[in-house]
Amino acid sequence: MSQLSDYTSFRVGGPAQEIVNACNEAEIIAAVQAADEAGKPILILGSGTNVLVSDEGFKGVVIHVASSDVEAEVDACSGATLTIGAGEVWDAFVATTIARGYAGLETLSGIPGTVGAAPIQNIGAYGHEVSEFITRVRTYDRKEKMVRTFTNSECDFTYRNSRFKAERDRYVILDVGFQLRIGEVSTPIRYAELARELGIEVGGKAAVVATRAATLKLRESKGMLLDPKDHDSWSAGSFFTNPIVSAEIASRLPEDAPRWVQPDGRVKTSAAWLMENAGVHKGDAHSGARISSKHVLALTNSGNATAADIAALAKEAQEKVQKAFGIFLEPEVNLVGLSLN
Repeated sequence: MSQLSDYTSFRVGGPAQEIVNACNEAEIIAAVQAADEAGKPILILGSGTNVLVSDEGFKGVVIHVASSDVEAEVDACSGATLTIGAGEVWDAFVATTIARGYAGLETLSGIPGTVGAAPIQNIGAYGHEVSEFITRVRTYDRKEKMVRTFTNSECDFTYRNSRFKAERDRYVILDVGFQLRIGEVSTPIRYAELARELGIEVGGKAAVVATRAATLKLRESKGMLLDPKDHDSWSAGSFFTNPIVSAEIASRLPEDAPRWVQPDGRVKTSAAWLMENAGVHKGDAHSGARISSKHVLALTNSGNATAADIAALAKEAQEKVQKAFGIFLEPEVNLVGLSLN
C-alpha cells in the first residue's frame, strides 16, 4: 500500500487505500465519477506541497492530478492568453512564461504546488496574487456532475481564498486560463523587501528576469524553496495565513506590529511577527517537527517527524499567539484527517 509521505513535501502521511494517477482531463473526471458512484471519499492531490496528511493516511481514493496540457494564443496588442492543465508544476509554468517573454507572474516565482492548486488558495507573494492574472477556471462540478467554467469574478477571490476553497469537496479544477502581458518589465513592485533587493523604490518596476531571480533568492533565504537535501525546507511553506482583524483588535496590538488597512476597514497583520513576539522561535521543536531556522512561518520535518508532531507544533504556536494577542492563526495548509482545534 502506497504511503502518502511519498507524495507530500512534509514527507509525512500514512497509507493511501487507493491511488489513481490521472494524466489528462478525461482521466480526472473518470476517476472522480467512479469514486463518487462507489461512495468513496476523494482526496485530490497535486504536488502535495500544501497539505498535511494524518499518520493514519486516507481511507478513500487519492486522485493524483498530473495533467499538464498547455494552449497559448499570443497577440501583440492583447498579450498572451494561456490555458494550463491543473497538474502542471507552478514554478515550471512561471519560468516558461518568462522565457517566452511574458510578464506578470515573476513575483510568484518559487511558490510550490501545481497550477490547479493556485486558484484554490489564491496564492500570492511579494504584493501580488494569482487572481490578478486568471481569466477563468474550468472545473468538474461533483454536485451537478458536469464541467463548469467560472470567470474571474465568479471565482470569489479574496486573500488566500476562493469559491473553490469554500466548497473544497465540490469542484475539481481541470485547467486554468491566464492573461499575461508581453514585455520584459515587471508589474509594479509593491513589497518593500523585494524592492530593496532589486535596488528600486516601492511601486517601481524592474526587469522580469531580475525580478524572478530576486524573488527566488529571498524565498531561498527563508527556507521557502524545497530542497530534498535540506530538512529545513521539508515544509509546506507558510503554515499560517496573515490574520485580518477588526480595527479595534488591531488598535490593541503593540505600536510596532505590522498593519495593512484593507478596503473594508479591517487590518491585516503579520502572522510571523505575532509568532515571534508571542514566544515562538526559529528552531523550536516538538519531537521530530521543527520551526525552520530560516523563517518562523515554516514548520518543518527535521527528518523523523510524524504528522501528529507537526500538528502539535502548529497548535503550540496558535496557543501562544492566542494568549499573547487574542488572535487565532488560521492554517494555510490543508489538513487531512487532522485538526488543530
